Amino acid sequence: MERQRLTFTLRGAVAEFQRDHATDLSAALTYYSVLSVFPAILALVSLLGVFGRGEETTQAMLDILRELGQSDIAAQLEEPIAAMVGAQRAGTALIIGLAGALWGASGYVGAFGRALNRIYDVEEGRPVWKLRPLVLLVTMGMVVMAAVVLVGVVVSGPLAQAIGDVVGLGDQSVLVWNLAKWPFLLGIVMAMVAVLYYATPNVKQPRFRFVTVGSATAIGIWVVASLGFGFYVTNFARYNTLYGSIGSLIVFLLWLWLTNVALLFGAEVDTERERVRQLRAGIEAEESLQLRPRDDSGLVTAESKWEERVEQGRALRLEAERAEGATDAASPGDAASPGGAGGRVDTGSVFELEPLPSQSRRR
Repeated sequence: MERQRLTFTLRGAVAEFQRDHATDLSAALTYYSVLSVFPAILALVSLLGVFGRGEETTQAMLDILRELGQSDIAAQLEEPIAAMVGAQRAGTALIIGLAGALWGASGYVGAFGRALNRIYDVEEGRPVWKLRPLVLLVTMGMVVMAAVVLVGVVVSGPLAQAIGDVVGLGDQSVLVWNLAKWPFLLGIVMAMVAVLYYATPNVKQPRFRFVTVGSATAIGIWVVASLGFGFYVTNFARYNTLYGSIGSLIVFLLWLWLTNVALLFGAEVDTERERVRQLRAGIEAEESLQLRPRDDSGLVTAESKWEERVEQGRALRLEAERAEGATDAASPGDAASPGGAGGRVDTGSVFELEPLPSQSRRR
């Protein structure tokens, strides 16, 4: 039975990934990634600079990219990151710079939420005064957790050595920590993805899990895809020959796209697991998940505005028909003219038009 549920989940995730055109959504998220990556790094550097660890931790971030086979991407980011680290800020300037960076980086989080709304087949109903603070809060949480990961990579060794000296373990404590820190840091990264999955879409999840099957799947696919893509770029691809000076930029964009593909596929996995849970509970979730929206007040407002526009359009049409009828009544020789009034052929037939995509919701 467990194998059957797993097969149903994976097949459903693949099918919904294709049905939702998730590769196109990933391309859109890549655009927002480009707009958000440097504000996010600026916010991270500003936060780490408070503790005097900006240069060390950002270098550790670049080293992680190199270990994943993304040396070209690390080279592209190294110069602007060095400039950010060198621009020291304090006091009010630091606060203003951090707030502006978070606002810029939040564009990706908002776009990710809209992509998940597409996956869950829901409309965004949260008003902007509710949604925007939530997006900024999630962005701040992402930056803080990323800072924890990088600081853990940089300062954990000396800290473990100091603790080992106090308790009498010496170098053994460093060895133990070097083995134990990676699962811990990986758990933080999975928690970051889980927060994105839980907080950004306009659906009420049953409960929050720090680590989900979808987030673990996304991270696993991302690591494998990054290593494979790095191997391909290093040994086979010739982007610098083909694109010249922007070859490294093309590689960076492709890597961001692969990252977003992995994240969206992980979201599809979590969605299909929730579908299986509802089906086993006797809930009719074959076509769509039965999850309540977090807020639908924005939808009510948008619907009322739409109905108002429809009424205005109807008034314009009726006014035009009345004006045309008055013109026809005043025209001479209506009875002798072929085809009816004014010699015009009867066009009273009504043809039913298909609704626009915006008028019909996906099932």
